[in-house]
Amino acid sequence: MRAAARLLLSDISFTVSPGDRVGLVGRNGAGKTTLMTVLAGRARPAAGSVVATGPVGFLAQDSRAADPDVTVTDRILSARGLDRALDALRRAEAALAAASGPAALDRAMRAYARAEAAFQTGGGYAAEAEAARVAAGLGLPDEVLGRPVGTLSGGQRRRVELARILFAGHDGVLLLDEPTNHLDADSASWLRDFLRNHQGGLVLISHDTRLLDAVVNRVFHLDPGRATIDVHNTGWTTYLAQRAADERRRTRERANAERKAAALHAQADRMKARSATAVTARSMSRRADRMLAGLEPVRRTEKTARIRLPEPEPCGRVPLGAVGLAKSYAGRPVLDGVDLAVDRGSRLVVLGPNGAGKTTLLRVLAGEVAPDAGRVVRGHGLRLGYFAQEHDTLDPARTVRRHLASAAPHLTDGELRGVLGAFLFTGDDAEKPVGVLSGGEKTRLALAGLVHSGANVLLLDEPTNNLDPASRDEVLAAVGSYPGAVVMVTHDEGAVDALRPDRVLLLPDADEDLWSEEYRELVALS
Repeated sequence: MRAAARLLLSDISFTVSPGDRVGLVGRNGAGKTTLMTVLAGRARPAAGSVVATGPVGFLAQDSRAADPDVTVTDRILSARGLDRALDALRRAEAALAAASGPAALDRAMRAYARAEAAFQTGGGYAAEAEAARVAAGLGLPDEVLGRPVGTLSGGQRRRVELARILFAGHDGVLLLDEPTNHLDADSASWLRDFLRNHQGGLVLISHDTRLLDAVVNRVFHLDPGRATIDVHNTGWTTYLAQRAADERRRTRERANAERKAAALHAQADRMKARSATAVTARSMSRRADRMLAGLEPVRRTEKTARIRLPEPEPCGRVPLGAVGLAKSYAGRPVLDGVDLAVDRGSRLVVLGPNGAGKTTLLRVLAGEVAPDAGRVVRGHGLRLGYFAQEHDTLDPARTVRRHLASAAPHLTDGELRGVLGAFLFTGDDAEKPVGVLSGGEKTRLALAGLVHSGANVLLLDEPTNNLDPASRDEVLAAVGSYPGAVVMVTHDEGAVDALRPDRVLLLPDADEDLWSEEYRELVALS
């Protein structure tokens, strides 16, 4: 399996059987998402084959519904083909209501009976109620079930796709790539319970350790250095303990072997000068070399991106503001009367439930979408940096290097490669199309584009999504030390701790307040 010219995995074989709940782990860029895409049949392996003996449900990191005009209920029901049966039943109901005269009424009643029988064969009203229960468990209230998917926020759309896959049934294999992204604490808890009781196979990519600990009973660790997978038939906590114990054992064995080999080499050096002992000396040297060669290879320390944020350009006292912002989608208000003043160097966190308009607010402030009413006020010297949670500011057709070159046109090719290397894009990685990157790699690339932007106001929408723990720590350290102004949307309590906000904006009511620790408990619920 390859990503561009780089070999990710070679000559691997494994099976996922009913009851297997596999945690697929490894650093960002190790190939987890690529492997998942191959398992789902969305990409072909360079060699070998994938054999599926039953249905497969796949939640991609950037999953989006195929048709934005389809309602939430119909999108979820489509997992079992019930959307067509329900549509036929609705049309039959409408024809029955419009029928006039005995003959037309008789035809309409027969058509309605056939449509209802087909709907009931697929599970009928019980299945519709089940779909609503799954949606509610994932934080989609009844009020959104009849709305078109295209009117929902990014987080809500992803929940719809997850609900659709979970509704599909218990007998297949689920392939879930970061399923807790955009979930609040209650929905994440519901998902843990659901997956723990899943009867089919499961392959799960997640940096949510609570989810891994609660659900997985096998761990596949991708080792890009050896282009292989280490299989551990244990739960998450046991895997971590075994991995730490194995590392201690390898370190101890290597230290002992190196000490013995050094002693043998020293003895051989003393003996090799005399002809009577020269043969024995050579034998001792070879024995020392074999002792070292037989050791397990040293596990290389995995590199961590050296993430930094831009040095802000000078600006006025209030570089960014908003007056009376309003925005609606499909006639539904998302933002209403938002007033905002972002002072130089201030730190604002935006909280609210999914669908409250958090991402829409950042998109309006960034100039990505126009408000229906009100205006964005750009102060003296404003330089905006925008990090989008869906990475829709990245062009999937461009290479990694060309994307950074467009974001920082003043950099030489050597300087571009230096920046990319700091963000772990080395060698051929610079020529990979953005569209093949994992979610974590896209996050790193988007952050790399900010480095030389001179931005003095950062709009950060879920900047820690899809990151492995080491990269997340780097991002949070960078946020904590950034001297410019920050407006952040996040579900991550650690991100709020790093931000150290001085103010909070609560949506959808657009209430602004000074930050206090009382608001911290709302973060995971946002």
